[in-house]
Amino acid sequence: MNVFETHRKIVDDYASYIRSFINIADPDIRAKVESELSAGKLWPDPLLQFNPAYERVGPIDEIVRRDGLNSQLSDIFRGYSLYRHQVDAISLGTAGRDFVVTSGTGSGKSLTYIATVFNHLLNERSAQGVTAIIVYPMNALINSQTNEFNFYGENFEKATGRTLPVIHAQYTGQEKDEARQRMGDAPPHILLTNYMMLELLLTRTQERRIRDAIYENLRFLIFDELHTYRGRQGADIAMLIRRIAARCRNKINCIGTSATIVSAHDQGTQKREVAEVR
Repeated sequence: MNVFETHRKIVDDYASYIRSFINIADPDIRAKVESELSAGKLWPDPLLQFNPAYERVGPIDEIVRRDGLNSQLSDIFRGYSLYRHQVDAISLGTAGRDFVVTSGTGSGKSLTYIATVFNHLLNERSAQGVTAIIVYPMNALINSQTNEFNFYGENFEKATGRTLPVIHAQYTGQEKDEARQRMGDAPPHILLTNYMMLELLLTRTQERRIRDAIYENLRFLIFDELHTYRGRQGADIAMLIRRIAARCRNKINCIGTSATIVSAHDQGTQKREVAEVR
């Protein structure tokens, strides 16, 4: 397909549509309008952009074997081929280290922390309570990610005939009391929420069973779209993280992802700015 020819046809069709309802009697005004239309006043020039070509490492099966990850990750992410930044981040996470992933939209940032958490839970089959909290800035992202977790569970079931032994649930303003009651009776391994609801969860008396399940078992505290937490909100998040870390029995691994956390063009400057994230 010739993209320039496609662009020309689209512009011609749009120009024909615009001219179809222009009927100006005054010749000077008509000439001016025609001149502006001919100059492309109402349609911009084509925009060319290049997406970065992320370095591929290989299929998930090879990476699982090479890096000593839990073999069941191959069933969960069947058919996936990972990028270098994904493999590097998962290596850090499974080694118990904090990390921040900054890469473009659609580059698989969420897989880095999901694979890290899954690997831990599949290795620690006796794990109970809330092992990971994933904080999103919007409920729409939480709903979308819940669907992704359901998809991973379906992958695993198709490959093995068994139910994925990792339970996830979301805690937002959308759930009814019955759902929260069930969550209190059997806290999930992975809790998807937003930071306001996480604040409320930790202070509501009726949610103390979930709160206790967090303080007793939490290992991973993850913030998606990390760049959204700036200024006063960023200070609130920092205090929330400190409060959770101070109350939890285990050491907490903090993970963040963002496509736009830094705007500097120089890679060295970008790395220094990301390293300043606490």
